[in-house]
Amino acid sequence: MLSIRKMRQTKQKKLIEEEIKKIESFFTAEELFHKVKKRDNKFGIATIYRFLRDLKKKEKLHSYLCNRKIVYSKDASSHCHFICQKCGEIKHFDVKSLDFLKIQESICHFQIDVHGTCKKCLKEK
Repeated sequence: MLSIRKMRQTKQKKLIEEEIKKIESFFTAEELFHKVKKRDNKFGIATIYRFLRDLKKKEKLHSYLCNRKIVYSKDASSHCHFICQKCGEIKHFDVKSLDFLKIQESICHFQIDVHGTCKKCLKEK
């Protein structure tokens, strides 16, 4: 029975990995759960959360708190985000100068979130 359970978990992990590979932007655990559930209705949301937690520990994913929701990104490098306060859209952006990071401590990675209103929402005003 142990080997069957182990095999099932491996199949589930493979299915989750396949769905994550298809995602090109930010995603929530719930969004991933719905994608996986379409392919195999035996999944529980707890399986998704455990797998995402393991990927975070391995630094294959990063998570961010955005509009009171946790979103995940495959881009684990240091970067900046623009977060629309109206629609919640998240965009990566580059910063030309990071002189403020010239500090004496050792930096492993960083995240900068800039909040505002995106162009699309500004047009809708």
